Amino acid sequence: MKTPAPESFEGQILALLPSLRRYSRSLTRSDADGEDLLQDCVEKVLARRGQWRGLNLRGWVLTIMTNLYRNGRRGKARDGMLELDAAGDMAAPEAPADPLERTRLDNALNSLSEEYRAVLMLVVIEGYSYSEVAAALDIPIGTVMSRLSRARRRVAEHLKADNIITLRRPK
Repeated sequence: MKTPAPESFEGQILALLPSLRRYSRSLTRSDADGEDLLQDCVEKVLARRGQWRGLNLRGWVLTIMTNLYRNGRRGKARDGMLELDAAGDMAAPEAPADPLERTRLDNALNSLSEEYRAVLMLVVIEGYSYSEVAAALDIPIGTVMSRLSRARRRVAEHLKADNIITLRRPK
């Protein structure tokens, strides 16, 4: 199979995949659901290629992914939760360098509401500008700044509250 040229539509989508994968996983809080969301997004983007007007491909794709996620959540809320079968055959994830620190950070990020987490991930992890995030999430730029500030503060508070090691000063 031939790799598409970087300047082609497919090549540009291919270049966005790592960023889209991280964003989808941050929205869904699950590797498997994140991969499903990514696949649905890429499928929709390729199917609706004719609707893209050539301005901001990254923003257009992020908007599609965000809307797919929101629509999927609405559908799940109606359908209810499904029970998982026993997962004895699943491979264990690779252990991080410091499991406790990774767990604390995961807990802090997962404690954020969907709105705060999405803004934090897009600005801090993906490096999008406030205006790009505002356009992708269809919210005012002031709301982006406010949510980002609150998300950072809540993560810091969560990490600070989780710190169970108290150090005494020597006398």
